[in-house]
Amino acid sequence: MRTRHFLNSVDHDKIVAAIAKAEQGTTGEICVFVSRHHVANALEEATRCFKKLKMDRTALRNDVLIFVAPRSHSFAVVGDVGVHSKCGKHFWNEVVEAMRHRLRRGEFTDALLCGIERVGSLLAEYFPATPGVGKRPSSEAAPQTGGVLEE
Repeated sequence: MRTRHFLNSVDHDKIVAAIAKAEQGTTGEICVFVSRHHVANALEEATRCFKKLKMDRTALRNDVLIFVAPRSHSFAVVGDVGVHSKCGKHFWNEVVEAMRHRLRRGEFTDALLCGIERVGSLLAEYFPATPGVGKRPSSEAAPQTGGVLEE
């Protein structure tokens, strides 16, 4: 699938709103990244992207990346070590399976919303928003384009 087709099929405003809502309840951050490239291994590429976006530089190590590579028909969900230590591999597998079913049916927005909502709930449970504790410093923040990043 062409990346442009995927992006045109996604309701960008709903994704941005879902990320904002999920992040209100947590110190963690959620990023959706759409690659224009064909990738051989979505998980490896998502991990590389996670580091490139400096998502591994937060004090609590609680950021999550939802990586989508439409040209490869693949995706991955990557959480930093702080998140992973709280939920384990089983949680990530559940999120991926729930998203996969929706993606296969062409429900791209619903797939992303499902992932964002599940991750947001987990982050709120283990990393609740705390007054005075902010996200990463703005100088270290991943470049934002309203919620969905493109490569």
